[in-house]
Amino acid sequence: MPEFLHADDARIAYERVGQGPPLVLMHGAEASRQMFAALVPLLAGRFTVIAYDQRDCGETEAPPRAATLADLAADAAALIRGVAGGRAHVFGSSFGGRVAQALALLHPGCVDRLVLASTWPLPHAYEALYPEGAAGIAALRARLPDSAEELAGWFFPEPFLRERPELRRVFATARADTERSRRRAQTVKSTLQCSSGAIARSPTLVIAGDLDRVVPPQLTMQLADAIPGCERRMLPGIGHVSVMQAPEQVAAALTDFLLIPTMEAAHAGRR
Repeated sequence: MPEFLHADDARIAYERVGQGPPLVLMHGAEASRQMFAALVPLLAGRFTVIAYDQRDCGETEAPPRAATLADLAADAAALIRGVAGGRAHVFGSSFGGRVAQALALLHPGCVDRLVLASTWPLPHAYEALYPEGAAGIAALRARLPDSAEELAGWFFPEPFLRERPELRRVFATARADTERSRRRAQTVKSTLQCSSGAIARSPTLVIAGDLDRVVPPQLTMQLADAIPGCERRMLPGIGHVSVMQAPEQVAAALTDFLLIPTMEAAHAGRR
C-alpha cells in the first residue's frame, strides 16, 4: 500500500522500502511506480528505495491541468525533502530520465548521484531528435489494441518476447483516451529550456540498451556526451525497458555507481 505526501497542489503516492542511502526511482511516460516491481527487491538490501507516481499516473492525485517538467521536478524535490531527508540518489528511466534531468538542473541540492537510462537530452523534444520513431509509435498507438504486439516489439527485443510472450499484449490494455491521458501526453511533450550540459554538481551515469528502438542508444549517448565527466554503460541485447528486461543488470550498474565509490571513499578515509 502506498504512502502519500502533499506537495503544493498534489498528493503524491509513493512506496518506501529497504535500508541505506535513499534512492528515488522515476518511471516512464505512461507507466507508474509499478514498472520497478522487479528492480526494487534487488536494491532494497543496499538502499532505501523510494518509487512514486508522477502527476496523472498511478495513484497520485493533482488538479486537472497538464503538468510541466518544472512541476514534476518540484514534486520530486518535495518528495526528497519530505521523505529522504533532503538529498537522494536519483534514477530516471525514459521520460523519467527527463524528469531527473530537470530535477538536477532546477533543484541541484536535492540530488546526490544521478543515473539516467534510455532517455534523451534537454532541451530537445523527442519528436525533433527522432521524428521517424515518434511517428511510428504514434501510428501504432492509434491502432491499438490491434497493433499491441507490433508496439511491444518497439519496447522489447524479440528474443525477450519469446521468453515472456505475455508481454506481446501488454499494450492491448493501454490506458484509454481520457482527459487524464491527454494531460499526461501534453506533459510528456513539455520541455525545459536548460541544457543537460549544465548538470555539473551531481556525478552522473548514463545507461542505454543497444537494442533500444524507442530511444536509440546514440540519442542516449548524446546525453552522456553533453554532461561533463559523465560515465556510461551500454547493456548488450537490451531494449528500451531495461528495468523489466534486465533488472539484475540495472541493479548491478546502480549499485556499482552509487554505492561502491562511497564505500571506497570511506575506506580511504580510514587509512
